Amino acid sequence: MKITRGLFALLMIACLLAGCAEMNQTTKSSSSPVMDQIISRGELRVGISGDMPPMNLLTKEDKVIGMDVDLATMIADAMGVRLSVQRIDFNGLLPALESGRIDMIVSNMTMTPDRNLKAAFVGPYLTSGKAFLTKRSSIAQAKGLPDVNSPQYTFVALKGSTSEAVIVRGAPQAKHLTAATQNDAIQMVVDGRADAMIADFPICVVAVYRNPAAGLVSVVTPITYEPIGIAVPKGDPHLLNWLGNFLQGLEKAGYMNELRQKWFAQPTWLPQMK
Repeated sequence: MKITRGLFALLMIACLLAGCAEMNQTTKSSSSPVMDQIISRGELRVGISGDMPPMNLLTKEDKVIGMDVDLATMIADAMGVRLSVQRIDFNGLLPALESGRIDMIVSNMTMTPDRNLKAAFVGPYLTSGKAFLTKRSSIAQAKGLPDVNSPQYTFVALKGSTSEAVIVRGAPQAKHLTAATQNDAIQMVVDGRADAMIADFPICVVAVYRNPAAGLVSVVTPITYEPIGIAVPKGDPHLLNWLGNFLQGLEKAGYMNELRQKWFAQPTWLPQMK
């Protein structure tokens, strides 16, 4: 009986020790799960759509460049890991983040309450707004969404984007179409299948420059306020803290202003676009 009790005591101690070790391991592994995996892997996987110039765009060599790529490169360099750009259609970015396929999204993504339910956000690293791309002067001269809330207009927007939500909510009487990519939406306006595209202001301006013979125009000022941020998986406060501090440091040091100047004020990259 003494031996049995002794063995039982030893087993209990072993179980307790194993449990403590497991709890300790769980605590260690869950304190910063995404950041730990990035460092361990030696690679930062960033999701980017590649069709929202000048934030992100494809070159003639099918390379993704843009302000978002430059920012992602800075983040990877500061972490001491290599950057892996994962080109994913915009509507598939959040599902890819939730499934663990990518570590973060740096792709001209507006921070919204709905998206924030699915992911954590850091930023904004840029403020933008919605605009119209059109051939029709009546739309280009619109002061706001009520001016275009009519069944005579057909609008196209990127599927799953805030642009789609804005036009559906703000002009419910108009006809609404969606496109899989921003380039598809622009082509629908060029071809006359839609009266206008609603998208972020920089995208509309670049489309006008790229299609000089199409008769495209855009609004002079954005009609909405859009805070652009970095999306990361929920449950990693260390990664959120690190990114927040890093972005603040870039802003204070003037690096973010340099990026904005490079991609907005000096469009030397236009000839590289596919």
